[in-house]
Amino acid sequence: MLVSHSRPVFSLSLTGERPVCLKVPAIHLHTLHNAASCCNIGRSTPQMVDEDHVRELLRLKDGYLFHREGQELEFKEQFNLAGLADYFRDFAAFANNRGGYLIFGIRDSPRTATGLSETSLDQFNKIDPEKITGFLLEIFSTGIEWEQATIEIEGRQFGVFRIDEAHTKPVIAKRDEGKDQIIKNGDIYYRYGGRTQRILSAELQNLIFRRVEQNNQYWLNLISKIAKAGPQNAAILDTERALIAKDDTHILLLDDALAEQLKFVKEGDFVKKKGATTLRLVGDVVPVDKIEVVRKVKENLLKEYPLSAMELALEVKKIMPQASQNDIWQVVKETHIKENRDYSAYNFRNKKQEDFYSESGRLPVGTPSIYNQKAAEFVVSVLKTGKTL
Repeated sequence: MLVSHSRPVFSLSLTGERPVCLKVPAIHLHTLHNAASCCNIGRSTPQMVDEDHVRELLRLKDGYLFHREGQELEFKEQFNLAGLADYFRDFAAFANNRGGYLIFGIRDSPRTATGLSETSLDQFNKIDPEKITGFLLEIFSTGIEWEQATIEIEGRQFGVFRIDEAHTKPVIAKRDEGKDQIIKNGDIYYRYGGRTQRILSAELQNLIFRRVEQNNQYWLNLISKIAKAGPQNAAILDTERALIAKDDTHILLLDDALAEQLKFVKEGDFVKKKGATTLRLVGDVVPVDKIEVVRKVKENLLKEYPLSAMELALEVKKIMPQASQNDIWQVVKETHIKENRDYSAYNFRNKKQEDFYSESGRLPVGTPSIYNQKAAEFVVSVLKTGKTL
């Protein structure tokens, strides 16, 4: 099976006395393409913010910060929602290098730990993690894993973002973003010493080399599967042109009328009968009507868990107005509400993400959680008692 780099493919084997002409609706193939291309599978969940490590980064010596900004550390004086594009630029730079921390509440020249102002702290606590993750997916070519926390030191509050090293590099800007286009379409940002800038040739060549090595391994795995089926039996499912092709004389499109005349058999159960119209697929055959079933299941899921993360926080504050957003996020993390179906569910973007999570136990990056009213009541009870139930 030979394919272009830009088109996802699916392997299948064909048997029969003559070419078979099958029609497949393009919309369903496009759905398969989206499932394959937008699902950033194989990601570990982001690491939690290490409070002890942050306290070390903010350690003072003679009244000034002991640690300076570097490849894995950036300080900002105050947080402002209007400056998100600037922060996202740092996110991408850290992700393209070794990851790092972005800490708010540090005054420059001299470098002192002043903490966040009341206004900045309020804005920082209003961040909706799932919306930010969505913005990052829209702006950059691959998912960026990150965590947020506020930490109090000697009565002062500091806002912290932890950004993980990207699994797939380089992270590339897909569009212009921010005031004066601080993020530019096509740019790759990298962390050099204590600054973020466009990547230089040496580091870019290194990232490209590593990416090529990854792709080579993917191709080796794919070719190994083709070898098992036999190259003479391999064909291409081209999701861009909505067709299956074996060579110039075998163009396969699938429509409902012809599909009813075909008998699909599982690999290993095939028994050839002369004159029978049979298509043997290596993999799973998903009927078109299953798309509607999936849609209905998702609609029911949203009825059962109607709250986004930000809406959950608002519901908690309705019951307990004095609760801070940071306290709410802390309870969600420490009690593992996201993993408890009594309170929450993962809102997967497609079936492939859900299947991957079911099989591997690893959550695809950027998967949002949704919550029910019981989750809000649970968070309130934890905040009131100061312990998990």
